Amino acid sequence: MTTSERIKMAAGEWYTCIDDELEALRITARDAVFEHNSLPPRQRGDIAPALQALLGGAGEGARIEAPFHCAYGFNLFLGDGVFLNAGCTILDTAPVRIGRGTMLGPNVQIYCAEHHREAAGRLAGLEIAKAVTIGDNAWIGGSAVILAGASIGEGAIVGAGAVVTRDVTANATVVGNPARAVTKG
Repeated sequence: MTTSERIKMAAGEWYTCIDDELEALRITARDAVFEHNSLPPRQRGDIAPALQALLGGAGEGARIEAPFHCAYGFNLFLGDGVFLNAGCTILDTAPVRIGRGTMLGPNVQIYCAEHHREAAGRLAGLEIAKAVTIGDNAWIGGSAVILAGASIGEGAIVGAGAVVTRDVTANATVVGNPARAVTKG
C-alpha cells in the first residue's frame, strides 16, 4: 500500500514536497494569505476570514499583521492574544503551536522543514517536517529565525536576529547565531 506524501509529512517521515496533493494545499493557503495581505485593515480584522478558516486554531484576540506568509495554515495553532507582527513567515509543514500571550516581532521566520542532506535527495524534493512549539507569554524579537524541531519555553525571550537551533528553556533569554543563553549578572 502506498502512503501519500501528506500522510508521510504529518507522520514526521521523509516525504516528497513535489507532490500534487501538497501543491493543491499550498495553493489554498496562498489564496487565503493573499486575501489576508490584500484586504484593508478594517475589513481584514485580526485575521482575514479565509485565513481564519484555514488555521488549525486561533484563540480569542489572536492577531496576524500583514504581510504574512504560511505554507499550509492548517498546522498553525495560535493561543489567546498571540500577536504576529508584519512580515512573519511560518513554513508549517509540521504543527506550529504558539502559546497564549506570545508576541512575534516583525519578520520572524519559523521553518518546520529540513531538506535532505544529500544533493540527490534535495533534487527529489525530499524533506522531513519537525514541529515547533512556543510557550505562553514568550517574546520573539524581530527577524529571529526558529528552526525545525525547536521548542521555546514559557516566558522565554529570543533576541532580535537570533537563530534558534535547539530548545530554549522557560524564562531564558537567548541571542545570537546560533542562539545562546545570556548569563545574568
